[in-house]
This record gives sequence, structure tokens and C-alpha cells, in this order.
Amino acid sequence: MILLFLGGLLAAAVVYQKLGEHRDARRFPPPGRLISVGGRRLHFFAQGNGAPSVILESGIAASSLSWAHVQPLLAKFTCVVSYDRPGLAWSELPSASPTLDRMTKMLASLLEKANILPPYLLVGHSFGGLIIRAFAHERPDQVAGLVLVDPVSVEAWARCSDLNKGRLARGVKLSRRGAWLARLGVVRLALAAATRRNKRLTTVIANTSAGTAMPFLTRLVGEVQKLPAEVLPAVRSHWSRAKAFQAMASYLEALPQCAEIASKMTISPEIPVTVLSAANATAAELQERDQWVRQSKRGRHLQIENTGHWLHLERPEVIADAVRELVRLG
Repeated sequence: MILLFLGGLLAAAVVYQKLGEHRDARRFPPPGRLISVGGRRLHFFAQGNGAPSVILESGIAASSLSWAHVQPLLAKFTCVVSYDRPGLAWSELPSASPTLDRMTKMLASLLEKANILPPYLLVGHSFGGLIIRAFAHERPDQVAGLVLVDPVSVEAWARCSDLNKGRLARGVKLSRRGAWLARLGVVRLALAAATRRNKRLTTVIANTSAGTAMPFLTRLVGEVQKLPAEVLPAVRSHWSRAKAFQAMASYLEALPQCAEIASKMTISPEIPVTVLSAANATAAELQERDQWVRQSKRGRHLQIENTGHWLHLERPEVIADAVRELVRLG
């Protein structure tokens, strides 16, 4: 009898999740186009007109929606593109593990198929900074400038400490557990409960998931609340699906190797580089970023007061001003 009950509960959970995914697909169609690259469809969203085209590269598990404050500002004076890396938001899961080479080649192919011509002004947040640095190293003739928004430390992650290895391992483990919880509808229910501030339901879910998933989900809800209200339902729907957690696990695993490869890459001094650091950036991070801008003939490093790591959600006008300045120089 108990096994029958549990089987019925499991079936009901799976049905709840499948119905939710079907409803989300109707409610939240992609704002841009789906373009096939390497046998996988990737979401690509372009706005505005002008040159150079601005390409927005998101953080490690963030999507094109993380630029919802910034992209409309940039579209007022030039062409601006955001996209979703494989597995995130509207893009399909990749067929192979992410590497720096695969990600830059995928981006180049995506831009070519979308008929977005160089030169490009690349803007990368956090992990996205590694990708745009690699793109600039491999294709310097296509790059008009770089804007690094509180980028990850190449030095720290290339020489990954035991502490950081432990953090990554926990993140990967949590992501994989999140994928299973998403398949059973638990993440969907948890995000709905946290959003509605239903403390009783969130406690029940926390106990059901051994108490490990809820702290992450609570932080996730807190971060996405900084986005425009109109995109929050779509963000929650994306994080209610297993593929988002699968993708996050793969990108977290790839971080040290990506940083190690990036640490050996040089960027042409002819490429202008602007680094925007959060107010809570560490002394080591600031020193490393100072070195980056000194390697450019037109380098600039600004620390933005009263901001955290997601400063493009908190001060989008700062990113817009930095991009406008490089467009003007170009």
C-alpha cells in the first residue's frame, strides 16, 4: 500500500511538472529567434540599429533576461544582442561539455548565422568576462572593445584553491540535485511558494528536499527580484526546469579549466578595455583588473559605489555609459 501511494505521488509530481512546462511554453515564448548552431537551437535577441554591434555575455548561469535593464538602454544608440548559452533559458542543452573554445566558436557561428557583422563591442558579466576575453584573443580584428562587468578572477580560478574547489563541488552537487527536484516539480513549487512568501509551504518543501535546496532557491529568488517585474515569471519558469540546473552544473565544472586557458591568452593592446568593479570587489580582484587595463592603450577601471556583483541589475545606466563611451571612441 505504501509503495502504491508513493508511486502515485511520484506520478502526480511528474504530471504537475509536465503540465507546468507545457503552460510555460505558451505563456513565455522567446522574445528573439531560435537559431541552429551545431545541431542545437540557441535563443538570440537583437534590438536597435548602429555599429559597432554590442554583444552581451551573461554570467555563469544567467540568461539573456539578466540584461533586461541594460539592453533597452543600449538599443537607443546602437545594435545590441543578447543570447542564451546552451541549456539556459530558451536554448537547448549542448551535445558536449562546455569549453572556452567551444563557447567562443559557438558565439562566432551564432553571430554569423544571425547576420550580425563585426566589429563587435563585447560586454561580459562575471563568467561572461572569460568568454569575451577569449573571443578578443582569438579574433582581435573583429573586436572594437571590451566592457568587463565585475568579471571573475582569472588568477584565482586558474589556480583553484582547495576552498574554491570545495565551493565548486558543492555547487555542482546542488545543481544536480536541483535537476532531479525540478523533474519532480519541487523547484516549481518552491519558487512559487517563496515568491508568494508562503512560509509553511516552503518549510514543507525544505524538509522534503532534506533542507539543502531551499537556501539556494531563496537566494535565487532574491537575485531575480532585481529584474524588471515583467520578466520575473519567465525567469521562474526557466529555473523550474531540469535543464537549467544541468547547464549550471556543467558551467561550474568548466570554470577552472576555462580560467586556466584564459590566463595564457593575451589581448591586443589596440583593443579598448573598460572594467567595472562592484563596490564589494576584493583587493586582489581590483589589483588583477588594474593589470588588465594597463595592458590596453585605452584601458579604464572604475569601481561603482553601493553595488554588488550583479551591478548591471543595480546600476544599468553605468554599463550603458561605458558602452556609449567606447562606441564614441570607435
